[in-house]
Amino acid sequence: MKTSIVSYLVKRFLRFDSEQPFIFLSALLAFLGISLGVMVLIVAMALMNGFDNEFRKKLTIMNYPLTIIPKFYGAVNENLLLDLESKFSNLKFSPYVQSSVMARSGSKLEGGYIFGVDFKSEAEVNSVLKEAIKDKHFDKFDVLIGKSLKEELNLYSGDKLMYIFTHVEPGGMSVTPKIKRFNINGIFDSGLSAYDKAYSYTTLSSLQTMMHLPSNQYSGIHIFSGDPHNDILKIKKYLPQSVTIKGWWEDNVNFFAALELEKVSLFIVLMLIILIAAINIISSLLMTVMNRRSEIALLLSLGATSAEIKKVFLYLGIVIGISGILAGIVFGLSGLWILGTFDIIHLPKDVYPTSTLPLDLSLKDFLSIICGAFIIVVVSSFYPAKKASEVDILTVLRNE
Repeated sequence: MKTSIVSYLVKRFLRFDSEQPFIFLSALLAFLGISLGVMVLIVAMALMNGFDNEFRKKLTIMNYPLTIIPKFYGAVNENLLLDLESKFSNLKFSPYVQSSVMARSGSKLEGGYIFGVDFKSEAEVNSVLKEAIKDKHFDKFDVLIGKSLKEELNLYSGDKLMYIFTHVEPGGMSVTPKIKRFNINGIFDSGLSAYDKAYSYTTLSSLQTMMHLPSNQYSGIHIFSGDPHNDILKIKKYLPQSVTIKGWWEDNVNFFAALELEKVSLFIVLMLIILIAAINIISSLLMTVMNRRSEIALLLSLGATSAEIKKVFLYLGIVIGISGILAGIVFGLSGLWILGTFDIIHLPKDVYPTSTLPLDLSLKDFLSIICGAFIIVVVSSFYPAKKASEVDILTVLRNE
């Protein structure tokens, strides 16, 4: 049997048969099921990647790419800062002083952290603050608060906000917490409500005064790096034993591990849609084999080999499957374009890091979807093709 005859038989078996319409209907359902499965997988993987990248971007900004923190009191100081700036001129550094506080407005309390920073330096390592402060000038005891804290406590720029510091100082026969009213001079919006509620920023001198720290001593140094995974290794070599450095990802390992596990689980579950659709391929091919038994037996009696008959039905299943995969790719990419172009779905920004659907289909995920679907199609086509090649010529022709 020549290859052209194989192609002819594949085309012939794909045609609609008015006497056996259920065979064509089963093949059509298999085609639609595979198309739907591939389309849903493409959209779902793009969404998972989009949310993953959006969270990474937001967390990188608010957790800072790299942070130097002291192991001992007073280990991070101006001398260390100047030394790092001279050795790593390609990086941006911003010293800070940090304290845990309770923000109070009326009867409402919110816990969090207040950072004392040099706003000019901080704007170079934190794009969220850069957008919030713009041309603002911050005097002593001015504070920049997050959007979520503003809404929670019903505050506005120019209002006073009381901070209760966790550090205490002696007063008579007891110790009392430090309390200071700050003037709200701006609002920032990071897109992450937990950070917008917990983080506040004031001037470096303000917090050094509250903490009774000298002007050349800091709680740590924020660092902006375009390649933090490599730069952290370089900086470690120059740091003294009294300080350490951490990357933004070290505080979020479990979070991103959970996202990755969720992504893999979703991929497997949605791949079952294609697997279920492949069952229709098996049933369609088996019905074709049963309906064409006499033709198969005749072809075998005329000299066709079992391998050639197997190839016909294997190609038949692959054609149905690949057609479904290609249609699914077209539908999936079209869906991504529609979701990315038109604001169809609006997300609550207090829950997600963005109000629009973030979409990012990686080449790795795209190829995994195509390869996974193709393997399922080939495996599903193999059994019916094998059964077709095992048709007993004498039995079939005698009965026919």
